[in-house]
Amino acid sequence: MLAADLIRGHTDALILSVLMQRDSYGYDINKAILAGSEGEYELKEATLYTAFKRLEEAGAVISYWGDENTGARRKYYQITEKGRDLYRRLYDEWLHTKRIIDKLLYKETME
Repeated sequence: MLAADLIRGHTDALILSVLMQRDSYGYDINKAILAGSEGEYELKEATLYTAFKRLEEAGAVISYWGDENTGARRKYYQITEKGRDLYRRLYDEWLHTKRIIDKLLYKETME
């Protein structure tokens, strides 16, 4: 399993990445993150919903209630243009951070 402290701080980018593809609801977003990490990372429910609140207050996402005919009603999230801009910035920050870490970590050949 991935150490949570290595990915902490990138929650918003992960959520926005899923929403760049389609509107979705909490459980489905978490499933997409779990599947995308091949089972190595899953957000805690509290972390997920705290991020939704933060992103909604920032104008990066909007929420709406689904119109499911069966089962519980789901709250869907949709990325806004402001959210798309935020995602691009967070992605660029991630690439920059990754380049720095790659430069700083000792690389021993595995031959």
